[in-house]
Formats: sequence, structure tokens, C-alpha cells
Amino acid sequence: MEKVNQNPKGSRSYGQFCALARSLDMVGERWTLLIVRELLPGPMRYTDLKNSLHGIATNLLADRLRTMEANGIVERRLEDTGVAYALTSWGQGLREPMESLGRWGAPLLASGQGDDAFRPRWLTLALPALLRGATASPPVELGIETDGFVMVLRVDENGPDAFVSSDVPDTVFVAAPEVVVALAAGGMGVEQAIAVGELRGDPGILRVVFGAGSSGDE
Repeated sequence: MEKVNQNPKGSRSYGQFCALARSLDMVGERWTLLIVRELLPGPMRYTDLKNSLHGIATNLLADRLRTMEANGIVERRLEDTGVAYALTSWGQGLREPMESLGRWGAPLLASGQGDDAFRPRWLTLALPALLRGATASPPVELGIETDGFVMVLRVDENGPDAFVSSDVPDTVFVAAPEVVVALAAGGMGVEQAIAVGELRGDPGILRVVFGAGSSGDE
């Protein structure tokens, strides 16, 4: 088991001998889980994090990153583009509970976007959460492009995963974010999505990933 910081720094403790309480000591402060959301697809430079986290103050982001680094959730790495922040293997373990929380909160999106900010990168967390239970053998990979952002959605025997990669699959589906979400949530069928989006490559890949029997195909 990876060694973790059992005495989190920079946070107010609930003072309870409970795994949930101690988890919240680590990640319960405002913006912390949203920073994790940004880093789940891959490392990011500080400037890119700041730009993606609409509304966070520069000093607050720096403080959260220092605390998360001290607590073993993030680490700094030297990338080709400079220093970037990345999740540690322990930090990556937050994916599953965050996907569950995202599924729980999905009904809260029914009121629409309104004036709220949106970044296509956030779909790398949302899509696997919405496609929970989907499997494929042999594995399949689908590129998804929305608002100029490209991600890879992979489904194998262990389930779905989404990530950012320079290696884009041969099959790419291009559509507005709301179309991609509706397709993953079952509110739109594959053929409907193809009609309003753009598919480059094998439509069979899209059907394997999202299921040809989704609502709206009939």
C-alpha cells in the first residue's frame, strides 16, 4: 500500500476517527476536487490549470496545489513544455469516487448550462461515469472532438476510460458537448448523433462504444 500523509497539512481537521472524515480533511476544501478533475486526464501547467478553473483566484490555486502536494495527492513533473502538475498514483485513486459523485449529480444538469462555465476537458471524467458498465472485447478506441478539444474514449473488458493523447484513433466523432453527453447518457441514439454530428471512420466503433440500442434509434 502506498504511504500516505495521515496528518494532512493546510486543512482544518474534523477530528474524527473515520475514513470519510479523514478523506474530507484531505480533499474537502473548496476547489480541491475540481483541481483533481482537471488533472485526471493528464498533467497540466499552472497557467493552463488557472485558465481551465473558471473563477479561482491565483493565490488560492497556488495554496491548494501546495497543500495537495504536501498531502501526497499531486506532484510536480518536468515536461517538454516546462513544469507541470500531475496526480500521484494515490491521487488517481480519486477517479472512482468522483465518477460516482458525478453520476449522483447528473440530474442537477437538467436545468441547462445557463451562465455557468464549461470546458470540454471535463468530459474525460463525465463520459466514463455515464458509460459505467460498458465493456468491449477486443478493446475499442474512439476519438471524440468537441469545441476543438480532442480526447480518446477507450472501452475494454474492464470498462470505459477517457484520456488526452497525441495518438488519435482512426475513428473520430465530432459533435457539440450536449450531443456527446446526451449520447453517453442514453438520451440520444447513435444514428441521431451521427445525423447531427460528424463521424470520420468506422460507425461500428461508435455503436460498440455507445450501444446501437440506445434510446432514439428506433
